[in-house]
Amino acid sequence: MNPLFKEHHHKTLHVRIMVIAGIVLAVAGFFTGYIAAGKSAVLPIIGQEAQPPGERVWGMIEGLAASLNDPYSFFLPPVESQQFNSDMSGSFEGVGMEIAVRDQILTIVSPLKGTPAYKAGLKSGDQILKINGTDTHGIDASAAVKLIRGPQGTNVTLTILRVGWSEPKDFKVMRDVIDVPTVTTTARPDGIFVIQVYTFTSNSPELFRGALREFVQSDDSKLILDLRGNPGGYLDAAVSMASWFLPSGAVVVTEDYAGHSSNIVHRSLGYDIFNKNLKMVILVDKGSASASEILADALRYYGVAKLVGVNTFGKGSVQELIEITPETSLKLTVARWLGPDGKQIPREGIVPDVKVEMSEKDVKEKLDPQLDKAVELVNK
Repeated sequence: MNPLFKEHHHKTLHVRIMVIAGIVLAVAGFFTGYIAAGKSAVLPIIGQEAQPPGERVWGMIEGLAASLNDPYSFFLPPVESQQFNSDMSGSFEGVGMEIAVRDQILTIVSPLKGTPAYKAGLKSGDQILKINGTDTHGIDASAAVKLIRGPQGTNVTLTILRVGWSEPKDFKVMRDVIDVPTVTTTARPDGIFVIQVYTFTSNSPELFRGALREFVQSDDSKLILDLRGNPGGYLDAAVSMASWFLPSGAVVVTEDYAGHSSNIVHRSLGYDIFNKNLKMVILVDKGSASASEILADALRYYGVAKLVGVNTFGKGSVQELIEITPETSLKLTVARWLGPDGKQIPREGIVPDVKVEMSEKDVKEKLDPQLDKAVELVNK
């Protein structure tokens, strides 16, 4: 069988639960058992309107998760859990951007290309100070998502502060159905093939395999992989995609548990279909995070590709998605990423081999100096 068409599916996240997760799960199990039995887990204060038992339990688990003081760890109640699963499947209603709390400030990791957030002019690194007038100080990412999400056709106003601005500005963004094009391809007339990966969902490896098949059939030897604005996603997707370029057993990334548990080393599956005739450049920017950084870092380390653009986001931590009940889950930071060289992805992001900025003027005039530089490099 041609290795280009080898079947490979890794859709689940590895579950490595630290002590705090065990506490949360124990509490969740105890109280959800009460709910299942039709009992009230917590008696309401006399004269106070009783909350449904489920809401009280979810609130307590949210509090436990918040006590970690980790911007990437949070509890997902039923509605939010369903929304997260929709996000990872590539379709949801909203404005189309990844957000996170950084230095205690709600920050845009990346607006997805073509979405309302992208069209409104929001950028990676923008700080969200208010959502519809509500101050975001002290808010976690999960709570912020609740405020930003809404039905198609409705608006959300985001008060944004950007590097270089003296005052914040309001952005009014109309929500829409977001269908993320996970992978797209462009066969350029100059003999260069471009693959853009927007996010790492459960079906990304299959789509990436199809994109590589197009590349091979084009008889081109010059490949540009565009990971700009890609906020990450499933680790297994990044490992599978790296495997097309690396020999079997090559270390792609290591999950470092700092002695709390044995490290997990993720190695290439060894599809390794390309020879030294391949000329490859990877485009990265501040919106390239997590799995994007893992893939870019590994392919550069092994000399497969050079990186062009600006520093990546710098998200070097490992999150696991733990199912608490069939309707709820806990997203928990359990480890940090180590690249093939054994070093953690730096907080300031991965520094590209060739730095090329993209100005607002470039965007307005539809110029792409980063892509131009990538073209120049693969043509050398």
